[in-house]
Amino acid sequence: MPSAFDKLASTRRHVRSGGPLFSAGDPFGSLYGVQGGFFKTSAVDGEGRWQVTGFYMAGDLLGLDGIGAGRYQLTATALEDSVVAVMPYPLDLQCELHGTLSREIVREHRLMLLLGSMHAEQRLAVFLLNLSRRLQRRGYSPLEFHLRMTRADIGSYLGMTLETVSRLFSRLQEQGILEIEQRHVRLIDADRLRAIAEPA
Repeated sequence: MPSAFDKLASTRRHVRSGGPLFSAGDPFGSLYGVQGGFFKTSAVDGEGRWQVTGFYMAGDLLGLDGIGAGRYQLTATALEDSVVAVMPYPLDLQCELHGTLSREIVREHRLMLLLGSMHAEQRLAVFLLNLSRRLQRRGYSPLEFHLRMTRADIGSYLGMTLETVSRLFSRLQEQGILEIEQRHVRLIDADRLRAIAEPA
């Protein structure tokens, strides 16, 4: 976890698996630095359906969506028992945290732009490679990891049905690109996965 979180945190908060860190419409008062565990954010779309908007792990910031409107626009839910650093807003923003804020915004913006122009198999490949890189930056294996989110969550985030996600995972496994057992993923041929994500 970036040291800026430690400097600015007033307290720690534990969130049980399945529990909300905050809900859409709650008054905004704090940003949250994930110290351990995994979260998803979601929002209601124009047709009243829940849409997953992001996944967050240790080192990520949650709550940025509440700064402008004074209320959280998303619901953040723990995907496993998790702990966050609570940072009351407004903050004494230091350069280190400015960098974290900027990287978070740019990362999400780039990913959503990429995903919007891709076919289904590309979207899943980009998602897996992005998750792999984020885990590697935090000192975890980039080739073998446990998916904290369900396939339905992945489908919601990528704009695909659960059936499509399951079919694509099966296809990638049949092609020898990865192995998946329930939520445990092992990337066997990351180069071929990159070739799907970034076709020539």
